[in-house]
Amino acid sequence: MQNALGQRTWVIAEGHIPGTGHGEGPALESHETACILNASDTDAHVEITVYFTDREPVGPYRFTVPARRTRHQRFNDLTDPQPIPRDTDFATVLHSDVPVVVQHSRLDSRQAELALLSTMAWPAG
Repeated sequence: MQNALGQRTWVIAEGHIPGTGHGEGPALESHETACILNASDTDAHVEITVYFTDREPVGPYRFTVPARRTRHQRFNDLTDPQPIPRDTDFATVLHSDVPVVVQHSRLDSRQAELALLSTMAWPAG
């Protein structure tokens, strides 16, 4: 049995999905992603709440990361309870019922020279 790695609550204080880009197809579309590692022997039930500068938070967005697996969840693909608006600053709080590790990445394709950013989320638990 694998010892639990990570935390149950993570914060990504910076988010922005550009509304335009030079990339073609999903692989090169501008996006924000939460890369989640569940190294435990138990499925992780994850909830994300999205916070904005000028409106009430939205969420929770819910999904599962199976035991001993990873999931790269694009914020572009979150639609229920509503899609995350493009060209809008946001921050997220991710909560899991088992400890997980979260890394944040962004692909910005607004210019032909793509920019990729990746950083660890802040463990708040």
